[in-house]
Amino acid sequence: MRNTARWAITLGLTATAVGAPLSGAALAAPGHAPSALYAPSALVLTVGKGVSATAVTPERAVTLTCAPGPSGTHPAAASACADLTVVGGDLNALTRSDDVMCPMVYDPVLVTVDGVWQGKRVSYERSFSNACELNAHGSSVFAF
Repeated sequence: MRNTARWAITLGLTATAVGAPLSGAALAAPGHAPSALYAPSALVLTVGKGVSATAVTPERAVTLTCAPGPSGTHPAAASACADLTVVGGDLNALTRSDDVMCPMVYDPVLVTVDGVWQGKRVSYERSFSNACELNAHGSSVFAF
């Protein structure tokens, strides 16, 4: 009798678990992965001396992931993600700080950004007249 009761309880729990409403991946169409809770935002940023990505060897490179939270090798990931969020990921919308005075020395610096921002492909390349001008743009995004 004791084994019968244990068997009945086991069958009842199994039936409850199997008959429970399906959720998450179980509801996804066959062959399709379930959608993520957030759109991916992961970027690779490089900087080097020169004016064209085809001719510049990157001197520094960092990764920046902003979703689900700021991370990566970028030294100021949290503030860089915040700055990018303000401009909706549009790197062209990052403005120059008026508080910075830069010398008029031509020593071109190229920054590139490639990756995904909120699920959309990003490819950005811009040459600045010198490192000071680069640092004056994009606040913490280009500070690496």
